[in-house]
Amino acid sequence: MRRGSTAMLRGLLYAVWCGTAWGGTQACNGAQNIRLLHPVEISPEELAEFHAMPPLRVLAVDAPPMSRYDKRRDSYAGVAVDTWCFITDKLGLHYEIDSGRDLSQTVANKIEQVQQGRADVFMPLSLLPQRARLGIFTEPYYQSFYAVITRKDRQLSIDNIDDLKSFQVGVVKGVALDARLQSLLPPGHLQRFDQANSDGLFKALQDGTLDAAVFSQSIFEEKRYTHEYFDLEAIHTLLDDPREYRFYFSPTEQNQRIVQAFDRYLAAMDVSLSVTKHEKGERDLIELYVKQRSQHQLWQFVGIGSTVLVLVFGMAFLYYRRLARMLNDRNRQIQEQAKALESANEQLKHLSLSDGLTGLANRRAFDQELLREHARSCRMGTPLSMLMADLDRFKAVNDDYGHATGDVYLSAVAKVLKDTASRATDLAARYGGEEFACLLPDTGASDALALAERIRQAVQQLALPNTRAETGHLTISIGLATLQAGSGTAQGLLEQADSQLYAAKHGGGNRVHATELAG
Repeated sequence: MRRGSTAMLRGLLYAVWCGTAWGGTQACNGAQNIRLLHPVEISPEELAEFHAMPPLRVLAVDAPPMSRYDKRRDSYAGVAVDTWCFITDKLGLHYEIDSGRDLSQTVANKIEQVQQGRADVFMPLSLLPQRARLGIFTEPYYQSFYAVITRKDRQLSIDNIDDLKSFQVGVVKGVALDARLQSLLPPGHLQRFDQANSDGLFKALQDGTLDAAVFSQSIFEEKRYTHEYFDLEAIHTLLDDPREYRFYFSPTEQNQRIVQAFDRYLAAMDVSLSVTKHEKGERDLIELYVKQRSQHQLWQFVGIGSTVLVLVFGMAFLYYRRLARMLNDRNRQIQEQAKALESANEQLKHLSLSDGLTGLANRRAFDQELLREHARSCRMGTPLSMLMADLDRFKAVNDDYGHATGDVYLSAVAKVLKDTASRATDLAARYGGEEFACLLPDTGASDALALAERIRQAVQQLALPNTRAETGHLTISIGLATLQAGSGTAQGLLEQADSQLYAAKHGGGNRVHATELAG
């Protein structure tokens, strides 16, 4: 048989095997969302070996924005899928992602299949020692956080995971924090729920069986809308315990070589566009949901109105009181739905004006507030201060420790800003990348300078390692501008703060430069 015919036959056998023996799906529309920061060296011998390998059997889990299962297309999409598609395309690997139709398969079942060699890969998964002993992890490509979730009417005070000790807490079996919660909470204080369906966890919160639940924050935000959990909210993000998600391979020599090649690409990759796209996908999903709910509610109003007319003309006087009670119940339901819809719209507004990583206001929100506060400053004749801040040599953090660590650093600095510029009128924002901004209404030059210095010292006291910084730790440079007597423009104030930041950076960093714009 000729070489070309042999290759064609092998491809045909791959297609038949993938379509029947495995019964999976394949989607690679998001590889264009990934870019390389620098070239990756893969030898021709490695590429030839990878291309000759049989298809990898890939298992996934519905965990947006890393991987989201689309029932209509019977396929997965997300940051993990984009990353997987990009690397496997570069390496010439064949694979098939299993469909998500079998809802009886729990996360634990799928992980066990990989550990036993019945599947090759699981995604996404965070690293735990017991998992690492039974499989091979790649380097991380995405970081997320768990959150403490409660009923809105409980108003629990939770500042860290240790505060959960006095409450009845729920968690999904087998997730990264499951073992830690089992060791932390007193006997009888932890309820563990099946992984195949987390609805029981949230129902227990709603009926008061649980005081709080620990669950992935990004996945909860989506479930809150799709399952109408409007009486629940995330009250605390566990920033001290971030989860870095990776690909998990079965422990074979072949997969060990694949993981080594994967790690070379992961070290050179920028997935920020993919993260932005799929986090935006969650917001688009929420917007679509709210739109559908609004249309549904409109038809409910029409239906209820028609029913009322029929009842009014059809019921006798003796049934009037019964009708009145029914109308009251219907009106109460309508009011509750209207409140839920209003809450959803408020949540959408918050999402559009906040930074997904740090929880601070985003640049759009900051620019809007600057115009409002400047107008008020001019009208009232009160001072207005703003500071621009930039992390010194932050690129070295991403280069030396990875983007996941860089995200942890950004979240820690954001907390410093939020805790320091803490008045109700102050606004702290992530202005872009490693650049932050604070708007300080009714704040004179001396008070603003003192606040900026507290921020600089607090960031230094975090003692976050940065080997290329002069101090050996992460530092911040701050430019400060104060508008006196309500004169000058908002753009001028912004430009002066930015100019002072430039001077602080070029003066060696880890310092505050300030100026006043006199009236």
